[in-house]
Amino acid sequence: MLPDISFTRGTYQLNQDPNFNFQLNRVIQWDGGRLEDIAPVSAGIHSSADWKKTLIFLGDEAEQEGRTENAIAYYRMSEFFMYDGDPDKLAYYQKATAMFYDYYRDYFESGMVERITVPYEDVELPILHTEPDGPRRGVILLHGGNDSYLEEFFFPMLYLAKQGYAVYLFEGPGQGGVVRVQGKRFTYQWEKPVKAVLDAIGETNVTIMGASLGGMLAPRAAAFERSRICRVVGWSVFPNFLYVALYAVPKSMWGVMRWMIRHNVRGPINTIMKKKMASEPTVDWAVRHGMYAYDASDPFGYIKKLDDFKMTDIGPRLTQDMLVIGASHDHFIAKELYAAELDALPNVRSLTYRLMTEKEDAGAHCNVGNPKLVLDTVIDWLGGLERRDAGGEGLC
Repeated sequence: MLPDISFTRGTYQLNQDPNFNFQLNRVIQWDGGRLEDIAPVSAGIHSSADWKKTLIFLGDEAEQEGRTENAIAYYRMSEFFMYDGDPDKLAYYQKATAMFYDYYRDYFESGMVERITVPYEDVELPILHTEPDGPRRGVILLHGGNDSYLEEFFFPMLYLAKQGYAVYLFEGPGQGGVVRVQGKRFTYQWEKPVKAVLDAIGETNVTIMGASLGGMLAPRAAAFERSRICRVVGWSVFPNFLYVALYAVPKSMWGVMRWMIRHNVRGPINTIMKKKMASEPTVDWAVRHGMYAYDASDPFGYIKKLDDFKMTDIGPRLTQDMLVIGASHDHFIAKELYAAELDALPNVRSLTYRLMTEKEDAGAHCNVGNPKLVLDTVIDWLGGLERRDAGGEGLC
């Protein structure tokens, strides 16, 4: 019997740096942390080293007090801003993951959640699978984005199953343990890992749902899997990763940056990016981590690869029903980019756009302050399609 799942709600101003602030909210709302633990220490985080020290301290404290759920959250996210190559990064990722599967082992031993691995190229992709208690209303294939962990979608997966959906939650190249443990870097050709998953699970008439960068990856996969993926949820507006990244530099430089990228003018872009990295700790981490996760030798190589991660070029190929969920105050993705994504979808069967706001505690990236609102929106949208297609097959 699937349990009732509840989510906390709220958005807090915890740190002056927008990315540190967002990730601290993520620890609380998605990962099992507590506001009363984080709020007193959050303002003292000014660098990646501060982040690491603070989150490990919170994890140690929670573990010593027997608050395992909180300890998992702090250990898991302690490695987030650690630089690739730091031995503690893998150590704390593995510690948090082992604690997670031990703490929640009843879900797996009871058969409520099934763990699967799927061969993909030279690695294994992990999948968590759960079924509804009663008849299936549909099948959802769920994944994250640029910096996601499989485990933080565990309860959203169970919530969707509680509403009648079979859910397959997976990590692909560049994500979670696939990159941290197996060393498999990102591919913009997300249709390849998705094909491997679909082939293995044998499902058709699927809804694919991708969060953050997954809002670009999921539509990309759906464009190449139109016979098996019939509905697409972009849990974040993400038309082109390069354009998202360009908002980190002055707007007056965009045209020059695009020209230099197109003509492989490496030196000046490396100089610009290194200056930005030297002055902003979260940019420094993002570029260094991006170089690792996207297999680039320098900032230029990373920035250039970002232009491959776009859905605008494949948008016209999408013929499925599509739901796009945006956020009114997304610090990663400027609202000026939203129209580019919606305009790139001229041939979808239907297009629904939902902009969530701060008044709903859902105005931040991926609506981190109100995950229930997002999931209920998806469920209501799917229900509307069910009613529309009643009496028919409702296939792609």
